[in-house]
Amino acid sequence: VTRAGGTGSLAGRLLSLGRMAGRRAEAGSVRAVALLLATLVLILGLGGLVAVHAVYAGKEERRTARTPVVLEGVRDAAAGATTWLVGSDSLEGERRFSVVYLAPHQGDAPLPPGLDRWPDPGQAVLSPALRHAGAAEDIDHRYGPLAGTIGEEGLDEPSEWLAYVRPRDGLSAERPADVVTGFGPAAGPVRHALEPGSGRLDDKPEWMFQAAVTGMFVLPACALLVVAARPGAHARDRRSALVAALGGRRRDRALIALGEAGAPAATGAAVGAALVAVAGLRDLRIPYTDYVLSSSHLRPYGWAAVLVPTAGFLLVQAAVVAADLLPGRNGSGTRPRATARGRWLPRLAVVCPLAVVLAVRGPDLFAPDTALRTLTSWTGIALTVLTLPAALATVTAKAGHLLARRGRASGLPGTLVAGRRTAAHPGGTARLVTGVSVALIVFMQAVAWQGLFGTQTAEARRSLDRVGRSLVTVGIRGETPASAVAAFLAGVPGTRAVLLTPPGDRGTASTLHGDCAALTALRLPCPARETRVDGPPADPRLRELLRWTPRPDTALVLRRTDARTLAERAASDDGGATLAVLRPDGKSLSVPALKRWSHEVFPRGAVVRTPGEDQLTAGVPNRDQGRWSALFGMAGIAVLALTTGLAAMAEFLRQGRALAPLAVLTGGLRVFRTSAAWSVLAPLAVAATAGTAVAAALAAPVGAHGESSVTGELIAATIGVVFVVGAFLWVWASRVAVRQARRWRPGGE
Repeated sequence: VTRAGGTGSLAGRLLSLGRMAGRRAEAGSVRAVALLLATLVLILGLGGLVAVHAVYAGKEERRTARTPVVLEGVRDAAAGATTWLVGSDSLEGERRFSVVYLAPHQGDAPLPPGLDRWPDPGQAVLSPALRHAGAAEDIDHRYGPLAGTIGEEGLDEPSEWLAYVRPRDGLSAERPADVVTGFGPAAGPVRHALEPGSGRLDDKPEWMFQAAVTGMFVLPACALLVVAARPGAHARDRRSALVAALGGRRRDRALIALGEAGAPAATGAAVGAALVAVAGLRDLRIPYTDYVLSSSHLRPYGWAAVLVPTAGFLLVQAAVVAADLLPGRNGSGTRPRATARGRWLPRLAVVCPLAVVLAVRGPDLFAPDTALRTLTSWTGIALTVLTLPAALATVTAKAGHLLARRGRASGLPGTLVAGRRTAAHPGGTARLVTGVSVALIVFMQAVAWQGLFGTQTAEARRSLDRVGRSLVTVGIRGETPASAVAAFLAGVPGTRAVLLTPPGDRGTASTLHGDCAALTALRLPCPARETRVDGPPADPRLRELLRWTPRPDTALVLRRTDARTLAERAASDDGGATLAVLRPDGKSLSVPALKRWSHEVFPRGAVVRTPGEDQLTAGVPNRDQGRWSALFGMAGIAVLALTTGLAAMAEFLRQGRALAPLAVLTGGLRVFRTSAAWSVLAPLAVAATAGTAVAAALAAPVGAHGESSVTGELIAATIGVVFVVGAFLWVWASRVAVRQARRWRPGGE
């Protein structure tokens, strides 16, 4: 290599040489697209890590800014102060949200962030997302007339649900209430226990999200980068040898490699930078999770729009140079070489079914909740992960022999070639299916264990399915006169009411109070004096009501009570009794209508829900976390499928010139499409179907005693993603192989 033009001009020439070499390489377009995709996916992964931190930091800042400062030791009216009480509510089937009851003592009391004026007594201010989500339940009128919406600065994120309610009669009689004098650290020491919003309790820790993004997105992106640097390695080996023979140094080879990969990597970085910039300019709704990514949280991290794409570009360039310069096993070359490990595949394949049986049935040999049970399960899963690729490769090799015989008998050259190649190289198949099959097992295990935390939620859902909403409980907030309870019950026509009181300190039976009509509606007798009920109640609604009480195993005593006495008992209760409203005809009650009516009658409304519904509400954050796990997992599997497919495609195209003469011998180009299908699509199809089946089987014991989170829809979606990626790469490989064959000319082969 001449250096007559000086160092600077030589560098430019070498970079230009690399660009031309990339365009003219036999798999140049494949490698360029692979590098572009690798750069883009890597930037999205790194950007995701920054976004997670930005969102958590931004939410924490907003939450702290709206946290009240308490006037210690004061509960009566004070100038410039506000009586403050945090409650909660929920929409049907959704997570709980905070309802803050407040009453300013004077007009100059500091406003909570997000409010531009105080609502009038009896009015409410809601967040925009809550208004949108609760439109079907008429949330705008649940707490009284709507006085406005909460501004962005008063919400931790755009999708937060939050309500500020000013009771008609104030909060002077509410003993749990506190008197606050301001909001945020600037006003004094804040008390997080009075912070509005449920995010601090419901959100998972930041490190869990960071770990999910890293494991399910960043690491697959790194695997894609490694594979993207490999296509055309054989040609680059010869080029490196030529440059070395001409006196070139490692620096010269590095410049050629940078020139070859610079354009596609720069294009991927530009697209990634554009996406990062869009996220900082406007709110984005994340698919499937329905989460709104706030641009206001990302703007303080605007440096990421420059640094993240730059880091992604540099990492790709470093990987390309390393792949071109690092020596191979024999001290030269970057081309992957065959090993003798293929002979061990049949032996490992024999262990695979035994490992699956150990993982699925082995834990049954030990008592529940024992260390040996868990150890057996994880041992079986680990052995399955190690041996499944070998089993798939061995089965594929056997199928290759059958495929070759069928191709020979039917005169199908593409099938014959693909069958012989598959049978001769089982190790290559094992390498191709390893990433996808292992990822499927890990993904299904993560989903299954995530669902295990929702066992109580699943049981509450089954309870709701059994009895519906023909019986609901009414938890009155705060001190309420008996006349208000009687007015509430009278305002719900066509219903009956019962009151379930728990046993005393030494009691062994719960007591059910109600008039004859209410007891008869629950298929109970109407005794003149207290009567003990033998056996479980006949009405399923009463069984579910008893089941979700703090002491469900106690006996039941009936006490006939008129409506006035029942209202007095309910009003004087200290929180241990359960007031229930039911329809004798078994039809469903309108919970939203009952909630709205409760706020018209009671000072702070009532908690209206079906038995066990609080468990459903508490399980919603876990459900939402499961959606994020599924989203990241599907994205990671798609990237790994793309990685596997690109590796298979690169290996197939590396042999394209050797297959080119078959176009003349067979009289057509169909052989390339058939061979590409068996070389690119088939490994992904095998990994998707067999890997998903094994992964679902391994995950089945986790949800054996409850509702399984590994649903048929999830399995179908997982297989579908891998098949779509495989079909795309098959079509692409076929087109490139046909184009290579058309350019082939006889040269003494």
